[in-house]
Amino acid sequence: MSNRRRDILIALALAAVLALVPLLTGTRYVLTQMTLFFIWAIVVTQWNLVLGVAGIFSLAQMALFATGAYATAMLGYYFAVPNLLAMPVAGLVTVAVSALIGLACLRLRGPYVALLTLAIAQVIYLMVVNDTACFTNPPSGCLPLFGGVRGFSRFGDLGFRGLLGSKWYVAHYYVGLALATLAVIFSIAIIRGPLGLAFQALRDNPGYAISRGISKFKYQLWVFSLSAFFTGVAGAFYAAQFGVVGPIVFSLAMLLFLLSMIVVGGMGTVWGPLLGAAVLMLADEGMREFGDWRDIGLGLILAVFVILLPKGLIGLKSRFGGTR
Repeated sequence: MSNRRRDILIALALAAVLALVPLLTGTRYVLTQMTLFFIWAIVVTQWNLVLGVAGIFSLAQMALFATGAYATAMLGYYFAVPNLLAMPVAGLVTVAVSALIGLACLRLRGPYVALLTLAIAQVIYLMVVNDTACFTNPPSGCLPLFGGVRGFSRFGDLGFRGLLGSKWYVAHYYVGLALATLAVIFSIAIIRGPLGLAFQALRDNPGYAISRGISKFKYQLWVFSLSAFFTGVAGAFYAAQFGVVGPIVFSLAMLLFLLSMIVVGGMGTVWGPLLGAAVLMLADEGMREFGDWRDIGLGLILAVFVILLPKGLIGLKSRFGGTR
């Protein structure tokens, strides 16, 4: 059995197991936290394609996530587009934005890509928070085109609140699970397929890869743009899940938290980002009662992995003959 088929079967088996969770516990807190895990799982698996597999040092991921969230909110608020229809549109908008960022950044190398993508993300953030001119005047007061510091609310939902009443979060859980499963399968198809080999060749030995006819700019633009679709959909689902979108989705702290998930799990691997997301979310939840010590604890966890386990948790498995 090929590695790709094996990993896809594992992903489907895990999805089947997770589909049973609402039947075992109907606790709203557990299911909403699991739904948030699905959202972050989508983001880190797609970011891992860009950063870990293709070797592109992009820090624009939260800007792309925010693009999907804002596109959904604006379509719902201004045009009354149902969130369920707005989500794929938001994904396509994110792909377009990602392609523009890629055209500007991907001819650079290493830290210059990181700096420019971070700068572009900050420019988008400042454009949103400094947007103060009235675009519309709802009962709550003047609202700028991009929501300004207030952001958007009351832009609709996925429709499950009307169908299921107080149990709407169970349906959201299954939507999140379905999206995360599709994102993971997409990631597996890329990493275990010919494109993954091309991306890894460009990452590990660009000179040799280019001499073999692999266009660095074209292939990197592909992975940068295609991975943005699921990142944008994750942002769109985040907006539908919480019913509010604001500048906090650009948070640098959240960007670093998600980057830590990739590092802790194992950068460039199939299952590392998911494992890292699970471990850090559990650690974050376990230290929630410790106030300021919570951030210090997470920082210490990251430091330990960077120094002692640079290949992440998946690196431990490979020492004993396991696969990625």
